[in-house]
Amino acid sequence: MSSALQVAETPVLSPPAPPLTPAAPVPWSRVARVGGRLAWRIVKPSLVIGAFLVLWQLAPKLGLVDPVFLPPLSDVWSAGLELIRNGQMQENVSASLTRSLIGFSIAVATAIPVGVAIAWYRPIAELINPVLELFRNTAALALLPVFVLILGIGETSKIALVVYASFFPILLNTISGVRSVDPLLVKSAVSLGFSPIPLFVKVVLPASVPSIFTGIRMAASASIMVLIAAEMVGARAGLGYLITAAQQNFQIPDMYAGIVAIALLGLTFNGVLVAVERRLSRWRTPAAR
Repeated sequence: MSSALQVAETPVLSPPAPPLTPAAPVPWSRVARVGGRLAWRIVKPSLVIGAFLVLWQLAPKLGLVDPVFLPPLSDVWSAGLELIRNGQMQENVSASLTRSLIGFSIAVATAIPVGVAIAWYRPIAELINPVLELFRNTAALALLPVFVLILGIGETSKIALVVYASFFPILLNTISGVRSVDPLLVKSAVSLGFSPIPLFVKVVLPASVPSIFTGIRMAASASIMVLIAAEMVGARAGLGYLITAAQQNFQIPDMYAGIVAIALLGLTFNGVLVAVERRLSRWRTPAAR
């Protein structure tokens, strides 16, 4: 009996654990290849932009174009610095940016819900579609006199024009994004017991984000272009006003400085939207290259 207890109390030794094998190091060739691709993505657009700027600087000096109508880049740069120094550039950029952001925000806040309602509920689509088709085929600038007559020449008409120009790109892409959601995703979520609201919030809306942001980026570009045209017609501040006033006073470098400011503003706007889109679309699997 005692021998049996001794056998029972003898600890059972487990086999030794296999030694941990270190992770295989990443080959330097792969690191160099990935780094080269990233560097080339940065260098390639920089080379193109640099070549364009060099051409802009040299073309007037070499007599390829009339320097009166296309001054060298150095003159435009000096004019832009002078506008910044005396505060005109900041004042006009602030005026244009404020109008654009207000109108653009109103368009986003209204177009996305309307687009979702049209795509999700057929009766609403049948009710609203005829009116939307009528207005979306009417150019925003063609309605500028109407906005001015109804809302006046002040800020309200310009913001309303931006809302009108930004509304339809967001609306159409929202409708397309919601309607193009994979039906299998919807059926799978329904089979898991999702009610309509969680189904939309957790399945339909995330799957529609890429299409919606395409419309938002198109609307951002349209809002700036339409606003600049509106400011050229009637305004006392803004980049459109700056360009028109410089043209009328034959201050050509100042005019080009305003155009460059518009381009930089558009690039910044687009860069911010791209960053937000990537943040909201982190669940997407990048395409293989």
